[in-house]
Amino acid sequence: MLARAKEELLAHLIDYAGLFPPASLSMEEAVRNYESYRRGAFAWMLGRFIVPAARTHEVPADFPLSVLGDADFEVIETKEIVDPNGRTVYVEGVAIAELAGRGLRAKIRTGGVTPDAFPSVDAIARFIRECRDHDVAFKATAGLHHPLRCVKPLTYEAGALTGTMHGFLNLFLAAALPDRAEEILMMDAAAIESLPVTPDDVALMRKTRAISFGSCSFEEPIADLKELGWL
Repeated sequence: MLARAKEELLAHLIDYAGLFPPASLSMEEAVRNYESYRRGAFAWMLGRFIVPAARTHEVPADFPLSVLGDADFEVIETKEIVDPNGRTVYVEGVAIAELAGRGLRAKIRTGGVTPDAFPSVDAIARFIRECRDHDVAFKATAGLHHPLRCVKPLTYEAGALTGTMHGFLNLFLAAALPDRAEEILMMDAAAIESLPVTPDDVALMRKTRAISFGSCSFEEPIADLKELGWL
């Protein structure tokens, strides 16, 4: 992939979810981390700070937030259909067809702390194409700590269960080429590098299809991208 396409792909890609499993940090720790990331060399990759609606008062006022719950904030994430009222609303667990035409976006859960929390490649591919077909943008959450599909421990505890985790590069490039989604979701680094996508393809995908993903770690994805030679 061209360097500019990589930059388009990674810009503001990672919403920071340090409060949530498997990191499960305190608010003090999560806020301190986010402040550090905003000042760091990879701030250009950092998205919003994810926080439950009941705890927004604990977050510095200048943090761009993605709020869990039906709250009066610019960006929210819910599990039910609500009136956008000028907000950007991501809805999890609702049929894509129900979101179409309402000005709502979709949210897909791509993993968790147990193997059964990870949806199949086929299920993710169907979700991507349904979003494409209904012109619904989406974000992803959970289980996307690593750029490429891999087998890794599912938590940070000693002796943690391992499982196959989806890669965030696989996911977002599958959104750029939905008709090849199953194939791309399974690709290794070499195959990913050879995909026929342009910076314009990637920019359009990030603007209109796949917006961001939530991760309880910002450092782990960056470390992996460095190892791949992408950073």
